[in-house]
Amino acid sequence: MVTHHNASRRSESSRRAILTAALELVNEVGYAKLSIEGIAARAGVGKQTIYRWWPSKGTVLFEAFLMLNEGEDGEPAALPDTGDLEADLKTVLRATVEELNDPRYDEPMRALNTAIAQDSVLAAAYAERLDGPMKEVKKQRLRSAQQAGQLAGDLDLDVAVDMVWGPVLNRWLQRSAPLTTDYADSVVTTALSGLRPRDSAS
Repeated sequence: MVTHHNASRRSESSRRAILTAALELVNEVGYAKLSIEGIAARAGVGKQTIYRWWPSKGTVLFEAFLMLNEGEDGEPAALPDTGDLEADLKTVLRATVEELNDPRYDEPMRALNTAIAQDSVLAAAYAERLDGPMKEVKKQRLRSAQQAGQLAGDLDLDVAVDMVWGPVLNRWLQRSAPLTTDYADSVVTTALSGLRPRDSAS
């Protein structure tokens, strides 16, 4: 029993070493040059150890992001709910901007987006295990605002989430303009206020 426990502990130690190595290497060499061989060498394990758990470098990178996002209960943290929806969304979107601009995460996140674009199975796993739970947390905050009468009762929450977070992610992904906290604030204000003049009846 002790032997099995020690083996499990070694497996978990190896798993974390591999995932950490993948994040470090993709930051150093980029996704195109990232390889299972390189990850194995950095983690101090054999290639077959990695292939036993993951079929590709994209799946290793995805698992590494799951590790980064692990909460105490394995679920994403709820968004702040102070009762002021606009302030709460600005707080969250500013934090998103800071994370996307962080050199430690920028390249790994771009690499994950590349991997997802090239692998439909990985894209489905990402939607189920990472993006889906995060989207549900975002929708729950908007649902709370609906119940408080701060948003329209018939609002499509999936579209609303895309309207708030989509522009920030798109600007980051395409590098089309500087990604700033002022831009994040503007996105929230525009999403909540709408595009029509305030006195428009149509």
